[in-house]
Amino acid sequence: MKNDFFWGASTAANQVEGGWNQDGKGVSVIDVLAQTEHFRQETDGVKAGYYYSSHQAVDFYHHYEQDIAMMAEMGLNSYRMSIAWTRIFPNGVEDEPNKAGLAFYDKVFDLLAKYGIEPIVTISHYEPPFELAKRGGWSRRNMIDSYLKYCQTIFEHYKNKVKYWITFNEINCLLVPFGIMTAGGVFSSIKSPENTLQLRLQCLHHQFVASAKAVQLAKSINPDFQVGCMIASMLNYPLTPNPEDVRLADKENLIKNMFCSDVMIRGRYPYYIKEYFAENHIQLDILEGDENILKNGTVDFYSCSYYMSSCIGINPNAETVSGNLLSGLKNPYLTESEFGWQIDPKGMEIFLHRVYDRYQLPIMIVENGLGAKDELVDGKIHDDYRIAYLREHIKSLKKIISQGVDVIGYLPWSAIDLMALSTGTIDKRYGFIYVDVDSQGNGSFRRYRKDSFFWYKKVIASKGEDLE
Repeated sequence: MKNDFFWGASTAANQVEGGWNQDGKGVSVIDVLAQTEHFRQETDGVKAGYYYSSHQAVDFYHHYEQDIAMMAEMGLNSYRMSIAWTRIFPNGVEDEPNKAGLAFYDKVFDLLAKYGIEPIVTISHYEPPFELAKRGGWSRRNMIDSYLKYCQTIFEHYKNKVKYWITFNEINCLLVPFGIMTAGGVFSSIKSPENTLQLRLQCLHHQFVASAKAVQLAKSINPDFQVGCMIASMLNYPLTPNPEDVRLADKENLIKNMFCSDVMIRGRYPYYIKEYFAENHIQLDILEGDENILKNGTVDFYSCSYYMSSCIGINPNAETVSGNLLSGLKNPYLTESEFGWQIDPKGMEIFLHRVYDRYQLPIMIVENGLGAKDELVDGKIHDDYRIAYLREHIKSLKKIISQGVDVIGYLPWSAIDLMALSTGTIDKRYGFIYVDVDSQGNGSFRRYRKDSFFWYKKVIASKGEDLE
């Protein structure tokens, strides 16, 4: 691996920070989604009698010094994180930012710099202000201005501390029903997500415009800024060689995996989306001038998550498997995790070859990992299963780099244990660092180094050569 390769790990503010109402922080969309009814019903706000895992999470807000020191001990030279929008603008409507929120991330970035860890910052990671969500979130055009005010503030304030920015986390998740919450919490639609495609695509268009404007704004503030997109890989294989299955997989991969990055990298809506819009009776409100905005605000790098693959086909009786974002059909050639996710490091090779062939932009893998029920025994966590998963994916990573794919970073999910987005629990752990807290927020919050912590430290020190 090159000396400047980003060996890192990732988290998200809403899943690790806690401190949900401290030092002026406002209420985010995630903060009103109770674990017991996660993403499942309309809500007017925080209710008594429910547990909200984001309110405490794993308390990075009060443990960030220890956590970052442990990341440095592991050898990370990069850390992909997010800024909580509601720490900067508590309701999204204020004229002036919250100084305490800006000061918190100043401390985080200064500490990262002390240890030589490059921050890679996601601007919006599934947690816009709840107040803006009540007003329609990304379904309304004026959300773009609220987002850009937030962007301008953090770009200017951290212009000498952060170089790499990601505008939206997994922006293509708006294409699946689960993604309704990325629309800024259009809560009236959560009860029947199957009926929200028109709404979600309009929200997506507004995010495309916001991202493109943010790129232009970033460059005007600091020309050295590098701004990227972030795509959730949803790789689908045809279930059989039946040409109908092959064509179905091709269409699914174009829509789910390439559409958003086509817009954000090529600066225009692709030809194939017209058929999809026609089939689904989609009519977007695209203003005059939007095309030029998209054209002039393309991103500098491509980043993605990769966890698993699935199959797709026309057989209505085929066996299905589960996943974080959507279900698919079972691939008989793959094994599964204890949560039913199909493990497919070869799929990462296939996916990233396609991406690089299409765009010829630098690639960061900013999420890749195995969720499992880790067990703390005598202060130790023996997670050989996680090491095995990561080992095979790093082997695939090394292979595609040797074949000419320009991957510049590998930042697995996650640096420390965190509250799962899809359930609000910590039952399924991902971190290199174990946090002693359960899904109801009980525990000492003490940090423990897992076996994978020491293994990844060795991998980084050897620049990916020692994987045993």
